[in-house]
Amino acid sequence: MRISHINLYEVKVPTHPGTIASKGIDKPLHKLPVGAKAGWSVQFDEISKLLVQLELSNGTIGWGELYRGHDWKMVHDICNILIGMDIENLVLQKLPFVFCREYDGFECALWDAYARLKDVRVVDLLGGAIKDKVKIGAWSSHRHLDDIGELASNFQKQGYDCLKFKTDLEDDVVGWCRNIAEAAPGMKVILDPNERWEHAYETKKRLDGLREVGNVLCLEDPIPRWQLSEFSKLRAYSSVPIALHVALPYILHGQRIKDSIQAIQELAVDGFNFNCGLADFQRLDHIASAAELPCWHGSEIDLGILEAMYVHSAAAAESCIWPSDIFGRLIREHDLLKTPLKMEPPFVYLPEGKGLGIEPDIAAITDYQVSKKEYKA
Repeated sequence: MRISHINLYEVKVPTHPGTIASKGIDKPLHKLPVGAKAGWSVQFDEISKLLVQLELSNGTIGWGELYRGHDWKMVHDICNILIGMDIENLVLQKLPFVFCREYDGFECALWDAYARLKDVRVVDLLGGAIKDKVKIGAWSSHRHLDDIGELASNFQKQGYDCLKFKTDLEDDVVGWCRNIAEAAPGMKVILDPNERWEHAYETKKRLDGLREVGNVLCLEDPIPRWQLSEFSKLRAYSSVPIALHVALPYILHGQRIKDSIQAIQELAVDGFNFNCGLADFQRLDHIASAAELPCWHGSEIDLGILEAMYVHSAAAAESCIWPSDIFGRLIREHDLLKTPLKMEPPFVYLPEGKGLGIEPDIAAITDYQVSKKEYKA
């Protein structure tokens, strides 16, 4: 069954006002460079995303979504490789183009199309669903201390029992956690400095107070990731669990699957945040499961197609028991799906139906579209 047509929709979907950070805080969260601009200089919702609509010769359609900041030259080359190919001759776990930041979005579209062609779910291609619902958490970036209690309380009323924050050395994270313990008893916290606590001694200053409050589920990437020996020392210093983020789309930063193995060998982590495509997430889950460590599925605050892919991956993953970063509809104006993923916090449900089990909203895509390209066999 040949790939006869590929439509590419470039979209920009803004965030809801106030959902990223407190008023007056302007700290862009896109970690990678944008053109000649350095990392941490552009807010993530200012960067376009690319949706892939892939059609087979019998009319079967598969959908994919790329991470933000795609490379058009790479996209063009991938489309020219795929157009006219027989999808049944592809090896889904190793596609016929180089691994790159654009890989996972095309993988998503190909797996969706293949699963629909075979009348199965994407999760079935991963060996089947271990669970039909996946734990999720709420999310925020930097906040003023006075805003924290109300924020946590509102999320708890919605049913969330874990709240993840982006943070740096300027944030009073101990104060945050104290306010959360008072305003939302029982709510857990994930703190993600994205390596920006810089040094082990800065981290230890904060760990002392966080250990006393006692509501931190884990601390993710507190210091630069290459300092795995320091990660190990931080684990020994405090009872606060330490997590490593393995984000394979960050190939510019050299992140690889082997990072998880090295972290286990160094006794450096209590769990992982894994962010990647379908085949690679299963590989990483198998590593974590063999080491009897938990993980969650990370994200880049994406739209509905990628988030549906994440749910399928997480549902098939034994180690994926910590709250996953599947909260795009909370943050962005639209997920570009006709029917949003079924969320009953603190869970999101595995979509019903074949393939990814979702239907993109063409009218909404058109509303947010900034360009379109197509390829035909």
